[in-house]
Amino acid sequence: MAESKRMTFSTTINAPVDRVWRTMLEDETYREWTSVFAEGSAYEGSWEPGAKIRFTAPGGEGMVAEIAEHRPREYVSIRHLGMMQDGQEDTTSAAVRSWAPIYENYRFREVPGGTEVMVEMDSLPAFDQQMRELWPKALVRLKEVAERE
Repeated sequence: MAESKRMTFSTTINAPVDRVWRTMLEDETYREWTSVFAEGSAYEGSWEPGAKIRFTAPGGEGMVAEIAEHRPREYVSIRHLGMMQDGQEDTTSAAVRSWAPIYENYRFREVPGGTEVMVEMDSLPAFDQQMRELWPKALVRLKEVAERE
């Protein structure tokens, strides 16, 4: 099994928890803040506990996951189970089995001045530097979108 590392990123957004939670997860605003990772990023599926969800980028690349836990306005846990290439899911190859599952968790907490958002994610060594660079930018973009509404 590939060794993953837990990374944590956080920001405070000058908006109520409900607005930040909706901005992070609703389709239209999700596409805005995740464009930092890949222009045209989207998801297909549901944020309901146990639901399958696919995180997609143009060209058919992406991740296959399920929602491990979702407490509205408080916590979301995404269990990544595989990759997508050319629109095809891969959850069984040796390459995927070497790391799956890994988790990405979002926490929302009311603080003075708004909402603290904390992202905890398991990252594989090949993606560590990319995640260290992109997550802070994504949280700045999330803050801009949530505060503008």
